Amino acid sequence: HVETPKIGKKLPDTLSKTEIIELIESVDLSHPQGERNRAILEVLYGCGLRVSELINLKLSDWHRNEGFVRVIGKGNKERLIPFGKRAKFCLDNYLKKRALAFKTSSKGTPLFVNSKNRRVPQRTIQRRIGNYIKLVAEGKRLGPHILRHTFATHLMNRGADIRAVGDLLGHSNLSSTQVYTHVKPERMREIYKQSHPHGGK
Repeated sequence: HVETPKIGKKLPDTLSKTEIIELIESVDLSHPQGERNRAILEVLYGCGLRVSELINLKLSDWHRNEGFVRVIGKGNKERLIPFGKRAKFCLDNYLKKRALAFKTSSKGTPLFVNSKNRRVPQRTIQRRIGNYIKLVAEGKRLGPHILRHTFATHLMNRGADIRAVGDLLGHSNLSSTQVYTHVKPERMREIYKQSHPHGGK
């Protein structure tokens, strides 16, 4: 018999680069948890973490000077993810506000805490981040997971290798990452022109 083709997974919703900037700038820094929330947004988008991975981060996982964060993902698998200047800047500001210096804190201190100095509950992050996203985007599935999708899509659209993106996301197989290979047609044309021997005009 003839096998019917598998129906492709629905493409994940993502935010544009402009929406990401608006999103991060929409955080009111005069709010007691403003610096924390901005740092959370920046780390979710800048490192592509799952929310569960973010809330389990400890201060000792943030290797500030080396420029990477150590994450324990699904199946207890460890991965190292690089982070950029913006994430570093937002985290420095947040930790300053929390009056925490890297040297003096105990290794097990959670990176993100609530007002009682306990690890931020997942519910709080889902709700907070969802509310921020609603300010800049409409009609999308507006939970924090959209930032992970956006991280992957922005990397792929700028020519990152699918295997590298899969490693950064902590995917165990490539098919999970393939959802993100919806490269825009303009980008496709550019890649074709640059890379195929007969691609130039």
